[in-house]
Amino acid sequence: MPTERKIRITAGQVSAEAVLNDSPTATQIWDALPIEGRGNTWGDEIYFSIPVDAKQEKDARDIVAVGELGYWPPGSAFCIFFGRTPASTDDRPRAASAVNILGRIQGDATVFRAVSSGTRVRLERA
Repeated sequence: MPTERKIRITAGQVSAEAVLNDSPTATQIWDALPIEGRGNTWGDEIYFSIPVDAKQEKDARDIVAVGELGYWPPGSAFCIFFGRTPASTDDRPRAASAVNILGRIQGDATVFRAVSSGTRVRLERA
């Protein structure tokens, strides 16, 4: 059985641990860590381009749960979902288009509401 792939996401003063799933895209990201970028906010979502080029997976979806992590193929972007986005039609986060689900934040994902656009975000193995 594979060991749990825990990562730490740090954005300014906010830090959270997350667990990556065993999808092909999550594996590519795990292999590329550490990764840093400037976060952009889109409602209650932070996203930024990463040096991983992955195709849309067959189980990709646009409606996600609070705390889920996604990869957005059109922008090669890592996404952290922690609430409604401009595309939401209810209380669930909704991506601009389908994202590959990578895993989820451990604990309260809404801590990322304190992060403003342009903040440096670091992904590393925990």
